[in-house]
Amino acid sequence: MIDLVLAEADYEAIKAELCGGETEKCSVLLANQTTRSDGTQRLIVREIQWPSSSDYTRIGKLEAELKPEYVARVTKRAKRENSALVFVHSHPGEHAPYFSSIDDAGEKHLSSFLGRRHPHLTHAALVVSAGGTRARGLGTSEEIRVISVGATRNILFDPTSINGVLPEEFDRQVRAFGEQGQRKLGQLKIAIIGVGGTGSIVAQQLVHLGVRDFILIDPDVIEATNLNRVPNATAADIGKPKTEIAARYIRTIDKSAVIKRIDEDVIETKTARRLLDADILFGCTDSHGSRAVLQQIAYQYMIPFIDMGVTLIAKAGSMTHVYGRAQLLAPGLACFTCSSLLDPNQVRQDMLTAFERQADPYIQGTREPAPAVISLNGTVSSLAVTMFLSVVAGMPMQARHVLYNAITSVMRAVRATPKGDCYVCSRRGAFARGDSWPIFGREG
Repeated sequence: MIDLVLAEADYEAIKAELCGGETEKCSVLLANQTTRSDGTQRLIVREIQWPSSSDYTRIGKLEAELKPEYVARVTKRAKRENSALVFVHSHPGEHAPYFSSIDDAGEKHLSSFLGRRHPHLTHAALVVSAGGTRARGLGTSEEIRVISVGATRNILFDPTSINGVLPEEFDRQVRAFGEQGQRKLGQLKIAIIGVGGTGSIVAQQLVHLGVRDFILIDPDVIEATNLNRVPNATAADIGKPKTEIAARYIRTIDKSAVIKRIDEDVIETKTARRLLDADILFGCTDSHGSRAVLQQIAYQYMIPFIDMGVTLIAKAGSMTHVYGRAQLLAPGLACFTCSSLLDPNQVRQDMLTAFERQADPYIQGTREPAPAVISLNGTVSSLAVTMFLSVVAGMPMQARHVLYNAITSVMRAVRATPKGDCYVCSRRGAFARGDSWPIFGREG
């Protein structure tokens, strides 16, 4: 199976530039390739090349052909950068497009050329019209899925249509966001990083919503101090992995759920790479180091990441400040670095090994445990899950970064501006780099 993944803004730019005019037009996408553990190849689009009018051999209402020298030029660059190529062209009309016999013949020559000049990577073809899009392996009949990622995650084309009657238990949800929205939930693989106070509630809500495929990551075990805020945990669970408790709850709701438990720290590079199998990430940790790793994965591999946090400040048993936050990190949205939400020194400390931590003169003792209350965790977790429903299932929630002040009972949406030279979320940084860049975690 092959997935073609591109930023939401890039897909809109392609539609705006190529569709609706008097002639067919072309563009060429440069994509980085990665492969998931199940063998699914992902082509992650990093850049769009726009040919000029002089780069066409022919251009008209029913045809558009690029000059061989233009194709040779972009192929040379792609080979130098080890990028796959996606050849895009438009079709007229308002209907969903199909590849024509003319397309078949043109792709046959392109595929043969790339087979000689730029082998070892999977190249693709994409056709767009005002009515939709369709994609396939270049010069083949193998159709591939097309996904756009940004403020929403949309499947633009899926050759595998899943029908059938939905279980009655989802009737009230189907009434809210339709059968299509409900089916999307059942097709997603969700990774929850940290299944303690907030992550355990996220897991609980997702399985009730109909999510059936989970990756659970947490290196910690249940302690007595966790019992006030981890649903389904009892005194008998003290000493058991937190992932075990979350998995147990999921299976009480759905015995057939697919669950991968990883009792490791996501700061470890080898652990972080296991997240590449996920469709959506939920960050439920209080570590700056883990957030640094997760935001890199979100932009580098175009996997949307919803992060959340709860901050309680108390003095002498009285709460003075109570804040919550839920934020989506995805192409087109500001990362933590642009939002100034990461402490570089804390990231550095989190990345240290135990031996390095002992030897570091700037680390003094251990951090004081923070206050935690299950109702506040539940509020923020529910906010994050509702944002997830907006991203994937059409829930009409516009905000992608929300701050909650419990004391003043105020919830407000905020938006940071992505920086054009950011090393994480910009095209100069990790954006769509895929396997061409390392994940900057801690080597085990």
